[in-house]
Amino acid sequence: DAMDVSEILDGGGEYGGGLLIPPINFGMVEEKLFRSGMPNELNFPFLERLKLKKILYLAPEDPSQQFLNFVDDQEIELVLLGWDSNKSPWKPVSEEVVLTALDHILDTQNYPLHVMCNLGRHRTGTIVGCLRKLQRWNLTAVFEEYHRFAGAKVRLLNEQFIELFDTDLIRVPPHPPLWL
Repeated sequence: DAMDVSEILDGGGEYGGGLLIPPINFGMVEEKLFRSGMPNELNFPFLERLKLKKILYLAPEDPSQQFLNFVDDQEIELVLLGWDSNKSPWKPVSEEVVLTALDHILDTQNYPLHVMCNLGRHRTGTIVGCLRKLQRWNLTAVFEEYHRFAGAKVRLLNEQFIELFDTDLIRVPPHPPLWL
């Protein structure tokens, strides 16, 4: 008996049925490693299906109460990552934040793992860009992926940060993900 498409898309679960709607700028970075912008209630059934263990939250704004309730209900560990309030939101994330995020990303105990910021463009894009450098992607491919999520809102400072980022600073664990 072939499964009906509507059955596959039916959200079900604790957060109700209906179509599964991914958050803005959602993408799979690697197996069980995801990225996106800030989800809203419509996205919760989709996120529930990912069975996330941990979320790295990079946005300067506090997460909504509905999001905090969702994370709590799903028993997902939420890591609020160092947005420095006296820093301009236009500047790239700090090297310290990138290294901390990559520590979490390279620890497979945290998977399935989701990296998110407000729109899933700049902070998330910078973290993923630095990860791609560690994976030895060429810079053209790294920037192409960054542009795909940033659209017309590309920030040259972020690209410069990624280009100059020193991957030797990353603490690679003894048992890194297989894709590294």
